[in-house]
Amino acid sequence: MSLLQHCTRRLTAALSRLPGARHAAQHRAADAAAHPPKTPSHRGLSDPISIRPQPARAILHPRTTESGEPMRISLSPRAAHRLSKIATDDNNANTALRVTVESGGCHGFQYLMSLTDLNKEPATEEDTLFEGDRGAKVIIDESSLELLNGSTVDYTMELIGSQFKVTGIPGATSSCGCGTSFDIKL
Repeated sequence: MSLLQHCTRRLTAALSRLPGARHAAQHRAADAAAHPPKTPSHRGLSDPISIRPQPARAILHPRTTESGEPMRISLSPRAAHRLSKIATDDNNANTALRVTVESGGCHGFQYLMSLTDLNKEPATEEDTLFEGDRGAKVIIDESSLELLNGSTVDYTMELIGSQFKVTGIPGATSSCGCGTSFDIKL
């Protein structure tokens, strides 16, 4: 049972104990049964949201590993949708999420993220610009990409807030509770 289902049941039970509320609670339960939650493909978007992260295309300064394999990142459908929405709301197709890795944090490395306007802060020779579904753009400098190669940029929505996160960092041996600090086996 999900946290949302658990909380809904507890709230419904508490409301049903209030005078005159039993009828309203029964009406809400019948309404919920008649109108089940929508699946990801019915969230008012023009096309279905895939559940799996999709590899982003390196459209500027692609990099390769020492063995000649292309360096990659993936974007979750939520991250691609959110970045696309931000760009649309800003009326700027050149809005990108910049991801950098710095030494620090409680586990040795931490990643930082910021939104950037590529018109005002263009990519440098050190940067690789990736484009995912819906035109979502992510820009990563070369040294950060070496650490994040093969990872996924996701967008999480939790009770305490929403944020972009990097998940599935290959070679990461541990991370902290906040999720932005990690240790990597070099």
